Parts: sequence; C-alpha cells; structure tokens
Amino acid sequence: MDLLTFRIATAADIPALIELVTSAYRGDASRAGWTTEADILDGQRVDAEAITADLNRPRSVILLAEQAGILMACCHIADEDGHGYFGMFAVNPQAQGGGVGKQVMHHAEQFVATQWRLPTMQMTVIDCREELIAFYERRGYVRTGIKKPFPYGDERFGIPKRDDLQFEILEKPLGAVA
Repeated sequence: MDLLTFRIATAADIPALIELVTSAYRGDASRAGWTTEADILDGQRVDAEAITADLNRPRSVILLAEQAGILMACCHIADEDGHGYFGMFAVNPQAQGGGVGKQVMHHAEQFVATQWRLPTMQMTVIDCREELIAFYERRGYVRTGIKKPFPYGDERFGIPKRDDLQFEILEKPLGAVA
C-alpha cells in the first residue's frame, strides 16, 4: 500500500468530498464497505453548503488523505467548546478494512492535540451503530452516555428509515497521542 499523504481541503475539493462521503454511507455503493448507513438512512449525507460552512469556520479544517494523488478518506475536525470534534469521517468503501481509517484518525488526533492543544476529541455516532462504536472503542474512545436527538425532519442529515435514531457522544483523551 502506498503511503497516505494529508492535506487540508479547499473549496475546490467540495465535489470530491460529497462523492466520497456519499459513497461511504449512502446507497448501494456504500455496501461495498462496512460503514454503510443505507439500512437506517436514505438521502444525502452531506452537501456543499455544509462543507463550505466547515471550511469557513475558525479552528475548523477538513483533512484529506490521498494515496498516489487519489482521495481515499476525509474527516472534519474542529475546536468545539474546548474539545476537538471529529466528524464527516469517510473512507472509500473499496479501501475500508485496510488501515486507512486508523491512519486518518491518528493524524486528526495529532493535529487537534498539537495545533490546537485540546485535551480531548469528541464525536457523535448514531447509537444503534454498534459495530462502528466498537471500532472507535478499539481506538480509545469511550461512550459518555450523553445522548443527543437525531434531527428528524431535517433532510440535510438524511431521511431516516427508523424512528428510534439518536446520537451518542464518544470521547477520547488526547494526552497520549504520539
């Protein structure tokens, strides 16, 4: 496997980001990987307006991971209330399970710890996604027990196929990030 290179996204990357994130989470293409949400959500996962807002926020970046010039993964990191926030994490479904995601998470954690000097990283995960939560737990994240309602009726987050969705906040201390 070629080494991943990392860079910060710009507005020119928005179409590729939408394509990558959609392929990792929605529709039949997402079923090639294990992160699919196709059984619980339809519709869009992200749009150009949301990505633009993330790019324009202070202390907010979208990291891109490329391999031989090809976009393989991305994540959004931000300073939210004195914690790092990790979101919009997507790995090309064909590359899932090969260590790309682990490298992206590590890079994001290092960035938040060293550039912004924040003590923890938080994320929100749909709480019924047990396999995904287990993946994050193996990377040092813990369930906080703090739940947030799913934004039913706001199609920017997708069209739910279930009526019991909610988010749970996971957290990881970053003091040990090397």
